[in-house]
Amino acid sequence: MDEDQVNRLRDRLNEIHRWPSKFMYKFILPNDEERVSKLKLIFGESAEFRTRMSEKGNYISVTVFEMMLSADDIFDRYRKAGTISGIISL
Repeated sequence: MDEDQVNRLRDRLNEIHRWPSKFMYKFILPNDEERVSKLKLIFGESAEFRTRMSEKGNYISVTVFEMMLSADDIFDRYRKAGTISGIISL
């Protein structure tokens, strides 16, 4: 995502949300406990996680709800999650 896209998305998030605000993240990643653990470590202790296994059990969908203080905090979480091998951010 280039800087213009980030700025437009930041502006849109700031229009929609009043900070602090609860934000929902969605990720899909290979069903590997180490990767799921790495993802959970990115978020704070108060984050709520919901997981769902794919039909064949090869992938896991992770939905995270967390109270965020700003749009920049959201981008920070996505950047950190992006370092996990095989993760797809939705």
